[in-house]
Amino acid sequence: MQFWAEGFGALAVIFNFIGYRQNTVDRYLVVSAVALFCVSIHFFMLDAMAAGIGCLLASIRNIVALKNRGKGVLIGFVAANVGFLAYEWFILNHDWLIFFAYSSALIFTVGSIVLRDATRIRQWFILAELLGLIYAIAVGSIFGTIFNITNLTSIITKLVQDRKLKQAS
Repeated sequence: MQFWAEGFGALAVIFNFIGYRQNTVDRYLVVSAVALFCVSIHFFMLDAMAAGIGCLLASIRNIVALKNRGKGVLIGFVAANVGFLAYEWFILNHDWLIFFAYSSALIFTVGSIVLRDATRIRQWFILAELLGLIYAIAVGSIFGTIFNITNLTSIITKLVQDRKLKQAS
């Protein structure tokens, strides 16, 4: 099972690296949705329910956000994240670490639906990736950790490249 879980994690890393290199929000959302679906499977296979749910909701959210970014969509996905957090915390009595996963998911949710500028999304997602990294390390996810580190590296690299291009123009 661990082999398959890490395999899905590796696929997620590859797709997400490609996603963060996209120059349009819509292309980013599609590629990222595939990566998020893969990493969701990875976390579920590791019994890291909070990250599995958060990433699955994020994958669905990215597809929905291609066509609909209204207030209702935002409220729906925020409510879903908060609802699953409450379920895990109050009903399943899961560890406090779930707050890192759900905080990351909420930042991604707000950023993906509200923001339309690729640069602003990248800036917004730095905090979310750091929270996800803390959770991945805490649950012992090898490719979850690699996923967050490569995402942070991709985000920062692309922001630096964009800044250099802007200064050169």
